[in-house]
Parts: sequence; C-alpha cells; structure tokens
Amino acid sequence: MKQGKVVLIGTGFVGMSMAYSMLNRGGVSELVLVDIDKDKTKGEEMDLSHGLPFAPQKMKIKSGDYEDCKNAQIVVITAGVAQKPGQTRLELAETNAKIIKDITKSIMASGFDGIILVASNPVDLMTYVVSKVSGLTKNRVIGSGTVLDTARLRFLLADELKINSKNVHAYIMGEHGDSSFVPWNHAYVGCKKITDVVKDSKKLDDIHKSVVNAAYEIIEKKKATYYGIGMGLNRIVRAILDDENSILTVSTFLENKYGQDDVFIGVPAVINSKGVRELVELELDEKEQEKLDNSCNIMRDMIKKLDF
Repeated sequence: MKQGKVVLIGTGFVGMSMAYSMLNRGGVSELVLVDIDKDKTKGEEMDLSHGLPFAPQKMKIKSGDYEDCKNAQIVVITAGVAQKPGQTRLELAETNAKIIKDITKSIMASGFDGIILVASNPVDLMTYVVSKVSGLTKNRVIGSGTVLDTARLRFLLADELKINSKNVHAYIMGEHGDSSFVPWNHAYVGCKKITDVVKDSKKLDDIHKSVVNAAYEIIEKKKATYYGIGMGLNRIVRAILDDENSILTVSTFLENKYGQDDVFIGVPAVINSKGVRELVELELDEKEQEKLDNSCNIMRDMIKKLDF
C-alpha cells in the first residue's frame, strides 16, 4: 500500500474508531488528529501512540491543526452533532451544515489539494456542502454514503444463508437513511442471484428493513454507532491510498446519471487514488428507479432548506 498522510477532523467515537482501525491495519504513514477540544485530541494522540509497539508497522500519530491539511492526501471529516435517540439523520442537517461549512473553509485555507472524505450526518447532504464550499472537483469529494448500510446488508444476508459475507455481493443505494433501497436483481451470493437462492421476497424485504432500522436500534441500546462506520471509513481510505479501483457504495455526485443531476447520493463507484474514477451505473427497474428518485428528491428538498 502507498503510504499517505491522513488528517482526521473530529475525534469523537466515529473518528477514533477509524483511527484505531488504521492503527491495527497499517498503511498510513501519518495520522493527524484535529478537534475543537485540544485536550481530548492530545489525550487521543497519547493513547493511540502507546499502542504503536503492537501495531503492524511504523506510524506517526499527532494532534494538530488545520494547517496540517496542506500536504495531506486525504482529510476525513467526522465532526458534527451526534444523532440523538429518535432523531432521523435528516433532522441533523441544519445544525451540522453550518459546522461543516466552517470546517471546510479552514481545510481549504491551508492550501489543501487532496481528497475529502465525509462521514458527518446526514452524510449525503454534508458531502454536498463540502463540495460546494471547497470548490474541489466532484471526484475528490466523497461521502461514506451507503458503505455501512451495504456492509450491514451483506452481514445479514450471509447470516441468513450461512455463507461467508465476503461472498455476498449486494448493494444498498440511495440515501444513507430511511429512503435507501436494494437493487435485488444485482445482488449475488457467489455467482448465483440472491433472488434465485432466497425465493421469499418478504424475507428479503425484512432483511432490508433490518438494515434501515439498525442505526436506530443500536443508538437506542448504546447511544451511538461507531465501530462499523469506523471500519468502513478505513476501507475507503485504503482504496484511495492503494489506488485499488475497488467498487464501493459511496456518496458521490450524480451528473446525468440515473436521470439525476446536482445531488450527492449513495451509488456503487470505482474508487482509486484520484477519488471517484467513475460510477457503476446499474440498470434499475421501474420501482428501483422511483426509489432512487425519491432519495434524490429528499436530498434536494433538504438542500433548499439549508442556509450555508
């Protein structure tokens, strides 16, 4: 893997889960932690660094500031107000848009010219904000999108089928939230269509509902979700640094794709060192297209309400 410098903005549960994942996995030469709470950031630097003797490779970890973004390959934004019990991701939008706008301005003021990866919720909207404020080319602003939703889907399908989750190839598309959907005709276990293996369409619908409700259930039980998305962010970072050309369901810009324009939404895309190389445009049936249109319309409606 190509060694790279990553700056993490936001040292909350999500950001530090990603950082811990990076420490264990390796592949990053330098990780800089940035947060408004300087004491916490220093504490996180110390705590992570004390694990370096057990890590797979050398890694520089330090608490820093926005000027550290200047020569970074990737800046990951996880900062923002956390989702509260009973609160939808979309209800977070107005507060977090202002926070993300200020963060993006500070990143760009450093002279940064790399790739920004956004995880702050509602992630599709916050990715749109970062894109507009940063002025970076659209391929270099990526949201975590439905990477976690897709992982949840694959885990649940694998559990149902008693198959290793790495052999399940299925995707969640649309909003990272309630209006997401599964294009089941493009879902496979090994080389067989899942619809040929699981004949009961209600069973598949129930699995998708479990994916949609997962975040709410976890938040109700333990106040927040962070391990899964931390691993997901690390996966996207590795795909970029290693120039993998891997297909991941990220939130990316649609321009004359799927009949949509000027919106960030979760779709399969090829990720490499330049960010999003290209979208993998699937042939959706009429109902799936309606669901994607619905997700995009929800995003546009929220964009109109945001003052950033």
